[in-house]
Amino acid sequence: SDMASVGAGKTALVTGANGFVATHLCLRLLKDGYTVIGVDNFSTSHRNNSKEASANPNYTLIEHDIIEPIPADKLPAKIDLIFNLACPASPPHYQRDPIHTAKTGFLGVLHGLELAQKMGAKFLQASTSEVYGDPKVHPQPESYNGYVSCTGVRACYDEAKRVGETLCFDFHRKYGTQVRVIRIFNTYGPYMHPYDGRVVSNFIRQALAGQDLTIYGTGDQTRSFQYVSDLIEGMMRMMNNEQNFIGPVNIGNPNEFTVKQLAEIVVELAGTGNKIIYMDAAKDDPAQRKPVIEVAQKELGGWEPVVQLREGLKHTTEYFRGLDLTQYQDHLSDYLAVNPK
Repeated sequence: SDMASVGAGKTALVTGANGFVATHLCLRLLKDGYTVIGVDNFSTSHRNNSKEASANPNYTLIEHDIIEPIPADKLPAKIDLIFNLACPASPPHYQRDPIHTAKTGFLGVLHGLELAQKMGAKFLQASTSEVYGDPKVHPQPESYNGYVSCTGVRACYDEAKRVGETLCFDFHRKYGTQVRVIRIFNTYGPYMHPYDGRVVSNFIRQALAGQDLTIYGTGDQTRSFQYVSDLIEGMMRMMNNEQNFIGPVNIGNPNEFTVKQLAEIVVELAGTGNKIIYMDAAKDDPAQRKPVIEVAQKELGGWEPVVQLREGLKHTTEYFRGLDLTQYQDHLSDYLAVNPK
């Protein structure tokens, strides 16, 4: 196919390769003809995620923690693209070992950039809407510098992601490293960890188990959700843009829903007649998250999300239906620590 020629003869390194988003990214890269080297320490993701990619002879998975440089003897002589997606991304995961989260966000990015500089590779940093903190500006354009606590329980992630962007820009200024910085907004889809503590996973898991759906707060808080395939398309366009546009760029879906509306769609799709119950609001939980995506539309060839919420939730619910949840419960204690019953 035409797409398979895009990556022919090129090697892509993906850190956090076994995670939710990176699993989709690796499959897309393989489909596009790239040789893919995945790196993961399996701290939060289930090994099942990489089954499909591992069946492809062009895929290699290295078990490694990026807070240490990747040993040179494990890498090929040439790498063209580095996608840095390694970092625990949901509160129960990143709060489990907050110091390690901060190290991943600083040292992991540093080691990736050093490798990119040495190899002459392009480096894409998967940053986050969390760099905006608890925004006082709604919706959030890239020019908004954020409203972030550097001492709260989310700071280990938020501040690590902020300094990750700083490193990218300093490597670019100092060494001319080809960097690409994307800010990912709420994303969902197959391969999400069922106990990642995110609202979509919580709701689908609860609904399929015939349990009541738990809403923290009034349910009026808004979220904008993008389906994972839209994110991957934006990521590929960003990495491959020839205008040397380095970002930062928001990649998200500006269509807003309340958490309550989300719960209602999930209940309907699960078809198990669940009730919705309300609990006290979570600490430091931002009330509003919505991207301005004009920069992405302009710089990334008219990119915009095409998968709407109901369709994406349908695919995700089907994926969850097929899981044996007992295999994922090693993270249940972390999940409960952050979301007490």
